[in-house]
Amino acid sequence: MLNKALIENVLSAALTTGGDFSEVFVEDRYTNNMHHQAGKLEKSLSGRDFGVGIRIFKGLQSVYAYTNEFSEEGLLKAAKKAAEALQGAKSEENIILPMEKEIIQTAHPIQFMPNSVEKSRKLAVLRNANDIVTNYDPSISQAIVRLVDEEQNVLIANSEGTFVEDKRVRNRLAIAAIATDGTDMQMGFYGPGALQGFEFIEGLDLNHYAKEAARIAVTMLHADPAPSGKFPVIIDNEFGGVIFHEACGHGLEAAAVAKNNSVFANKVGEKVASDLVTYIDDGTITNEWGSINIDDEGEKARKNVLIENGILKGYMIDKFNGRRMGAESTGSGRRESYKFAPTSRMTNTYVAPGKSTPEEIIANTEYGIYAKYMDGGSVNPSTGDYNFAINEAYLVKDGKIDKPIKGATLVGNGAKTIQKVDMVGNNLGHGAGMCGASSGSIPVNVGQPMLRVSEITVGGRETK
Repeated sequence: MLNKALIENVLSAALTTGGDFSEVFVEDRYTNNMHHQAGKLEKSLSGRDFGVGIRIFKGLQSVYAYTNEFSEEGLLKAAKKAAEALQGAKSEENIILPMEKEIIQTAHPIQFMPNSVEKSRKLAVLRNANDIVTNYDPSISQAIVRLVDEEQNVLIANSEGTFVEDKRVRNRLAIAAIATDGTDMQMGFYGPGALQGFEFIEGLDLNHYAKEAARIAVTMLHADPAPSGKFPVIIDNEFGGVIFHEACGHGLEAAAVAKNNSVFANKVGEKVASDLVTYIDDGTITNEWGSINIDDEGEKARKNVLIENGILKGYMIDKFNGRRMGAESTGSGRRESYKFAPTSRMTNTYVAPGKSTPEEIIANTEYGIYAKYMDGGSVNPSTGDYNFAINEAYLVKDGKIDKPIKGATLVGNGAKTIQKVDMVGNNLGHGAGMCGASSGSIPVNVGQPMLRVSEITVGGRETK
């Protein structure tokens, strides 16, 4: 992508004002986006983006710059301009440790690169999913199906001797179904993705995913208004993990912890959750959507146990926030693209499975809410307060799933919620999503088995 001699010159130029660390991030990304709606292909866009990011540390100062100019003159100019933003005397030493290229052995096999697959094959998948959704029920008014794939090639080098390249290939199919009865409208959604080639898309059980999206929409169309109050809440597996991703995961990122903007700051070794909760971030899971070979600072992916049997064990740490904390990186430095400086971010974050069966969890709930599929929400990392919508929900009565309900939201505090987990299932599942933060939008997995929280405030239209 760029030769070693040029990179060494750029790294050295970045240290001319006394910086003690410099980094170059080179990215060459190919993307394809196909959008099928109203029975036809509405959009098919392909593109390529190339750029270079340059980062400099001086103690606890950090400067970041990026450019599309990749000539030696342009890159040296960008490095020197970034260096000028650091306060301090000029340095003649500019120590760059020797760099030897590291060869990455990928843990995520690829069979069919996205750009090698004819668009007709991709379009056939979109049309098939569309037909399954629209034929599901007369109340289905529209199907929206998107196929997104990308090939991201990166080179990461720094003044500490790192020199490594990586290739990331991702594919995701997003299926939305809209049902209406003339007065109300409801949407169901399913969006599987993987760090894998086109074989992932062609290997999907479209009948399952498309019908689930349609079933959710139709079921919620005929649902009663949700009650409001404080109830036991059963949250199902896979994307149900989004509530812990938002309400707990972000609070365990060094970006918040290093500034004491997290309820989990300075609590390593303390009990912060129910004994039943073990919370893990693992970027090494083969071909999972949020997996990586290396992070965007060149650190190898790893499995980080954050909470074990309720005890806080550690955080997700990037290089810069690691300086603030006096801690080493945990392979958690991620960014959307060369336009963003990396920071601590999640990969595949999940609650580890327990011993209860889903049937046991439901049977042991006299009255409560069953959240089968979660929707989006928001959280304040400094307090852990959250608000989440439920995409598909049911009442639970006398140990059995009762009627569907709509309009339910969950309101609570993440630190308190994880202390109230009183049953954890054995059916761990992962769900693909995108996570936005200061270093941009990145692919992440959220996951958990079915679990029960003894009490969460539920916002709805009816009072029990």
